[in-house]
Amino acid sequence: MVARIYTVAFEGAEARRVDVQVQVTSSGKNIFNIVGLADKAVAESRERVRAAFASLGISLPGKRIIINLAPADLPKEGAHYDLPIALGLMAAIGVIPVDAIESFAAIGELSLDGTISPVPGALPAAVLANAEGVGLICPEANGAEAAWAGDLPLLAPQNLIQLMNHFKGTQILARPEPGHMLEEKSSIDLRDVRGQETAKRALEVAAAGGHNLLMVGPPGSGKSMLAARMAGLLPPLTAKELLDVSMVHSVAGLLERGQLSRTRPFRSPHHSASMAAMVGGGVKAKPGEASLAHRGVLFLDELPEFTPQVLDSLRQPLETGEIAVARVNAHVTYPARFQLIGAMNPCRCGTGGADGIACRRGERCAADYQARVSGPFMDRLDIQIDVPAVTPADLALPPSKEGTAEVAARVARARTLQLERNGGRTNAELSQDMLDHVAAPDKDGQKLLIQAAETLGLTARGYHRVLKVARTLADLAGSENIHRLHIAESLSHRRARKGLITSKRPVISSRQRQY
Repeated sequence: MVARIYTVAFEGAEARRVDVQVQVTSSGKNIFNIVGLADKAVAESRERVRAAFASLGISLPGKRIIINLAPADLPKEGAHYDLPIALGLMAAIGVIPVDAIESFAAIGELSLDGTISPVPGALPAAVLANAEGVGLICPEANGAEAAWAGDLPLLAPQNLIQLMNHFKGTQILARPEPGHMLEEKSSIDLRDVRGQETAKRALEVAAAGGHNLLMVGPPGSGKSMLAARMAGLLPPLTAKELLDVSMVHSVAGLLERGQLSRTRPFRSPHHSASMAAMVGGGVKAKPGEASLAHRGVLFLDELPEFTPQVLDSLRQPLETGEIAVARVNAHVTYPARFQLIGAMNPCRCGTGGADGIACRRGERCAADYQARVSGPFMDRLDIQIDVPAVTPADLALPPSKEGTAEVAARVARARTLQLERNGGRTNAELSQDMLDHVAAPDKDGQKLLIQAAETLGLTARGYHRVLKVARTLADLAGSENIHRLHIAESLSHRRARKGLITSKRPVISSRQRQY
């Protein structure tokens, strides 16, 4: 007789069905084998299952035990196979009824005393189980997370004893409730930033259209403060976006007690991050920072300090919105439609001509420092602005009348307008065909754009990104058409490559400053 139960294998943020088939036969030697392209963590399940059964007083028969994980050509990784293997074996030896588990999928790691430990990926597993028309058995700690998948039969025991009693009818396991929907209210506000009105405007435009943004300025000019306030300007996640984001975070094991949040992700990795940490990878091809920022913001401070290989690895997801991680035994795809916010100093010294102080190493310092970021990467950044140093007069100004709430309201109106017009896409996500249809400027605007493209040497991608930003500016203004004014402002948000921050004061050297 063969006992069967379902479980899952993860391919990116998606779950795939795996059939666990258990056979106990008297023919052959007394062995316990797991077959089906299992990794070491799965192969070690037999020892955890043996120990858990021994702690419960269940004796394994002195027979040949074969566990088959089908399909055999799909790699199986992780300790979440412990629970389905244990349940299949308990059914095969008559501890629980065979038909009791045939309509369930199961995930969970076993402790040596029979306790069921939490595992990543409960939400994708529950979504698949619901689609397959079966229930899910998961650890108690994952129950609140799995309950978000819908009205499927759901059991979340603490240990194997509770599960055995439930199937025998001596105990009833109540269905867990979904975790709380977090209402995160940030204490930081756009009013905290003094001065920098141009940068605030660029931040608003970037938030409204989903555009990538680069801020270049000396230390202390407020670049990080501005970036930290981006998440507060963005509208809450929609139901579909919430599910997409939560699936990725579930696979990464970041959903605590099943709590979800409609606040968009904000990830800010250190510039020492490796390529695998940024785009995903490792032995088990886990999601990286780019995928964890899906539908949110990826903030890269000190942009040139990241290795060129790490930055260039983001070029594909900036265009396609997904990351394909290829390994010898696996090829997985993670969603990565994030909004990139970059910040950098104009040169390694940090001043780069700001406040009238010449760089000690000359103009070559800024050119070499900014050249660490490749041209193709820079070409994918829709908005590129200079952020000048904050003056004492700026610091003495009273707080701005407009804060995060006021700007976020305008952003929400612009987003609603473009999502209805663009079929659910932001302006930054417009394809070439849609761009021609919804972002054609008027005659004067077209003339200015062509002249600027020739003067500034815009690439085809740069040309189209100017149009996308202009479309967002028109949406913020409530204009159906793109006019010359919108093209002009869009061009003003695109700084020259390798340019220096300048000021009205004459630039003097550090030696001249001493006298």
